[in-house]
Amino acid sequence: MNKTLFTYIFFILSISNTNAQNSTTPDYLKKGDTIIILAPAGIVKPTRKATILKAKKLAESWGLHVILGEHIFNQGNHFAGTDTERAGDFQKALNDTSIKAIWAARGGYGSIRILDKLDFTTFKQHPKWIIGYSDITVFHNHIHNLGIETIHGMMATSLEFNGLQNKKSISSLHDVLFGKEVSYEIENSIWNRLENSSKIKGQLIGGNLAILTSMLGSKSQIDTSDKVLFIEEIGEYKYAIDRMLQSLLRAGYFYNIKAIIIGNMSNVKKNKTIPWGGSIEQLILDVVPKKIPVYFNFPAGHEAENCALIFGKEITISSNNSHYSISFKN
Repeated sequence: MNKTLFTYIFFILSISNTNAQNSTTPDYLKKGDTIIILAPAGIVKPTRKATILKAKKLAESWGLHVILGEHIFNQGNHFAGTDTERAGDFQKALNDTSIKAIWAARGGYGSIRILDKLDFTTFKQHPKWIIGYSDITVFHNHIHNLGIETIHGMMATSLEFNGLQNKKSISSLHDVLFGKEVSYEIENSIWNRLENSSKIKGQLIGGNLAILTSMLGSKSQIDTSDKVLFIEEIGEYKYAIDRMLQSLLRAGYFYNIKAIIIGNMSNVKKNKTIPWGGSIEQLILDVVPKKIPVYFNFPAGHEAENCALIFGKEITISSNNSHYSISFKN
């Protein structure tokens, strides 16, 4: 066999073998536990310090002890401090067995720059919850391959949203962290593809579309076989979303998948010259093979209502003529 081909096949098999079908659930939180808020990616500007302190106060109202990352308010050009500072904060949190959850202050960009600087040895022995969305998808993917569940949910700066929808985000994060069984009922979209999908079970994975695409070909790429994929995105042109989906398609993401859940597709940009010529929903359905059920309008992503999801845990999707529901069981 050609040596290059053999190396490629070995790499693909190694990715597949590291993807967890039965993930470990970190200990659910209880009053008195310690969590940390840190910034692994984008800068937390001084104007947002009050929001971080508001998030700290919120978690304290749940009976938790809350500490802040040493470098959370540092500034290193685009980032919350240098790569070394951000990785240092994250590594200390991973190694400290008294810390039961790591809550990202915000996303933005930068998590991928520190991922390979981190040692997950102690974390694998003493798992803890990693919480966030958007750029935090980097950690969701990598940690899924370590066989540990994570939480796709609001970040500390998400408290800048106001109103009932944000309260739903807060409530769902609390319920997931403290081990309450969680379920969601979503009104059907006319775009939902529900053929032969009255009830589906599968391990939930996914995150931000751009970040999922950036993981392709690395040891952090996830295996989607027999799983349910969640995706969300913000601030992209339709052609860019199509390009990313086509990349996932060519990489085999949709080859043996159970279903796809579409979260918020926020602030989709409009071409200034030649329009795309169709809806974002139709764009997605045109890429995803027709045999795969697709569920739209799940309230998670870059909006005020950002329902917490447990990546790595098996979910059940049930649907009828008016709604579909998603449930997690402990």
